[in-house]
Amino acid sequence: MSGHVGDLSPKQEAALAKFRESVQDILPGLPDQDDYYLLKWLRARCFDLQKSEAMLRKLGRKIETLTMIYDFSGLGLKHLWKPAVEAYGDLLAMFEENYPESLKHVFVIKAPRLFPVAYNLVKHLLSEDTRNKIVVVGSNWKEVLQKHIDPDQIPVEYGGTLTDPDGDPKCRSKINYGGDVPKKYYVRDQLKQQYDHSMTVNRGSSHQVEYEILFPGCVLRWQFMSDGADIGFGVFLKTKAGARQHATEMTEVYPNQRYNAHLVPEDGSFTCAEPGVYVLRFDNTYSYIHSKKISYTVEVLLPDKKSEEEFQQLEDKTKELKINHA
Repeated sequence: MSGHVGDLSPKQEAALAKFRESVQDILPGLPDQDDYYLLKWLRARCFDLQKSEAMLRKLGRKIETLTMIYDFSGLGLKHLWKPAVEAYGDLLAMFEENYPESLKHVFVIKAPRLFPVAYNLVKHLLSEDTRNKIVVVGSNWKEVLQKHIDPDQIPVEYGGTLTDPDGDPKCRSKINYGGDVPKKYYVRDQLKQQYDHSMTVNRGSSHQVEYEILFPGCVLRWQFMSDGADIGFGVFLKTKAGARQHATEMTEVYPNQRYNAHLVPEDGSFTCAEPGVYVLRFDNTYSYIHSKKISYTVEVLLPDKKSEEEFQQLEDKTKELKINHA
């Protein structure tokens, strides 16, 4: 028997009745009081009444709000891959629509300089009230967390006192840490991508696409594929405004090289350290026989101004502390 409503053995039915009787004193305060809810706790502990009751009494209470901690250490340009950002946006929208007013605080810790750009991609999916609950914390994040969360509920890794039974400071039995998705979960090797533009690069020539960046910190993000054969690609910064320049006359900021984009679509990004006109160059000068059809999408990602200002303030405080301790 599965242990679900309508599929209980006589022994499981007896356990359910006894379990209900044992927790009668806390039933009114539970989120639900029906068999569906109680059976979840019994199944979680293989119908061991003592363990199920201990678990329910500890955790089975009404929870009105959540405090979330986002550890952004390791955030890089690869995480700004468009399909991944869209999937994360869908998750945020789902949370907003189905769990209204359930969020108390979101603490962002260990965030790199790229965070304002990443946040700007998804903030439009969040209500103003939710955005106001997001706090970017600086180097004193351990102290800040302890002001809002009891230390015995925070893993040692994050400045608290909580460990696993085996002493693991990361509490891996309670927290599922991220990482690469195992290939056994892949539904297919590639996503079918829709591109905004297409053009043909003639044999022995190149094609340049220009983007004007008005202030530093913006991110150029691209995706492209070629039809039939490889294509060269690189990013350059123009040294003379207004006029078309050859590759040798510009500053190379993203190395020009050949990509097998006819086999696997290519995607990448580059953080613009200074304003100017950036040129994405598709290079077919090495091919004397074949023209190449290229399909591509390019986006300019802007940093969130408020987050960037908070970052600057945090950096200024850190510099001030270093000077004072010098």
